[in-house]
Amino acid sequence: MNDDLALAARFEEHRRHLHAVAYRVLGSATDAEDAVQEAWLRLHRTDAAEIDNLGGWLTTVVGRIALNTLRSRSTRREDSLEERIERLPDPVVTLDDGSQPEDQALLADSVGLALLAVLDQLSPAERLAFVLHDLFAVPFEEIAPVVDRSAAATRQLASRARRRIRGTGLSPTDSAARQREIVDAFFAAAHGGDFSRLVSILDPEVVLRSDLGVLRGGVVEYDGAETVARNALMFASPDRIVHPALVDGRAGVVITLHGELFSVMAFTVAGGRIVEIEVHADPEQLARVAPSLPSVG
Repeated sequence: MNDDLALAARFEEHRRHLHAVAYRVLGSATDAEDAVQEAWLRLHRTDAAEIDNLGGWLTTVVGRIALNTLRSRSTRREDSLEERIERLPDPVVTLDDGSQPEDQALLADSVGLALLAVLDQLSPAERLAFVLHDLFAVPFEEIAPVVDRSAAATRQLASRARRRIRGTGLSPTDSAARQREIVDAFFAAAHGGDFSRLVSILDPEVVLRSDLGVLRGGVVEYDGAETVARNALMFASPDRIVHPALVDGRAGVVITLHGELFSVMAFTVAGGRIVEIEVHADPEQLARVAPSLPSVG
């Protein structure tokens, strides 16, 4: 019993890192949690005394589980309502109140939703090689057995993924402090009813994408600064409390209404203006996110 408790304690030391790896590979908080739980089950069935580097072993195991999940997705041909409706991936959220510096440092390096969309276009092996090597510095020699290739071939997988990502033209965002400043200004203008100020904060080609959930049609999109500004003014309300947060490594907010989680928003800021807003308003998705947050009521 004591050995089991000790092993569980050692595993918990790596849980957040493992969840971060799985999320970046899979783009789903639910799937990531399933992968982490499966890694624990495999560890529990293994003689841990024979593992020299537990963190490296667990990272490799989670990578293999995630790869199998990606391959399963690519071969599945279910024609369910949910699969025919566009959805946003589950967000990774932590309140930006200075109380969780380790979480903030981890999420600051997170893959944003735009990059997750690009990763979805890669083969499962390319995606895993890129994420493990470029985002988590796992050596190609350790990734190679997971993707069943030589180290040289694995290096080529990551290289191809890197070229495809560069080819998307994804531009670097502003600094974290600048992002937060712009997002705060956005909500100040919205709550103040200042339409002109809102428009000036938004890029002329800004896109707002709101995931309302499967039953309400999935993702709704609004384009252009004036359209998004009008939308912001329409939904601004003193009853909706805005809590600064990091969402997928970007400046964002958690919004509560009467003490209950109402929505999660992530902002992409570049050149001093907001270029993209992601709104998570699906009740089922929010129910999955809520347990990971401390009370925000």
